[in-house]
Amino acid sequence: MEQIENQTPEKEQELEAGRMPFMAHLVELRKRLIYSVLAVAVGFGICFPFKEKLLAFIIDPLKAVLPEGTKLVYIALPEAFFTYLKISILAGILLAMPVIFYQIWRFVGPGLYQHEKKYAAFFVLASSFLFLGGAVFGYGVVFPFGFQFFASLQTQDIELLPRLKDYFSLTVRLLIAFGATFELPVVIFILARMGLVTDKTLRKNRKWAFLMAFVVGAILTPADWISQVAMAIPLIVLFEISIWVAKFFGKKKKPETDEEAPAERPAEKDEKGKKE
Repeated sequence: MEQIENQTPEKEQELEAGRMPFMAHLVELRKRLIYSVLAVAVGFGICFPFKEKLLAFIIDPLKAVLPEGTKLVYIALPEAFFTYLKISILAGILLAMPVIFYQIWRFVGPGLYQHEKKYAAFFVLASSFLFLGGAVFGYGVVFPFGFQFFASLQTQDIELLPRLKDYFSLTVRLLIAFGATFELPVVIFILARMGLVTDKTLRKNRKWAFLMAFVVGAILTPADWISQVAMAIPLIVLFEISIWVAKFFGKKKKPETDEEAPAERPAEKDEKGKKE
């Protein structure tokens, strides 16, 4: 209520100009979804001719820890074909990521002030960079440690024969999880701009954030402690970055004016009069 009362007429007019009826929101959402799907379709068309190379790139971390000559197997007849389709779609989504984030920003843009809309480029670039950075980190750092751990469980009685479908499903879930986790600074930026979190709040809860980093690392990575720590460390670094993001980009509180200052109570006035 205080936030609404403290809005200037100019800001009220600015918000009113950006408001749309409910049906208009649905039409706008459909429009942004269509653009996003078209961008993914274009990315899929670009990536599908390179499906074999993309699949070889995905399975490289596993092949590096398997005995020489070991291959991934597929059991169902269409399994390899559908895997090629899925990996091409995944690559198309990664390629279209800037367009997707831009469409998200265009959808929420009408509900923002004019001075807040200038962060569109930051949102698009930062979101795309962090998501891809998380996927690259998972692929280049966590996968080698995790797959080495799984491969080390082989004995004379059991042998690892990885199935193509299962391996691809596992890697996709992990890559998406790493990419989403690395979006933490962008999420904190949005919450700070909305006034829901502050840098002081984040600093106060730093120890819980560190604990959650190791919990998330234990959930998203295999059972070995090395990959868990490798996942937790960048999360802690991202949290520290988020504190500074909240500090510099968070919503600033307006200083109280004389009109907003609390009125003196009668007892306080009488005491002042006696002193005088």
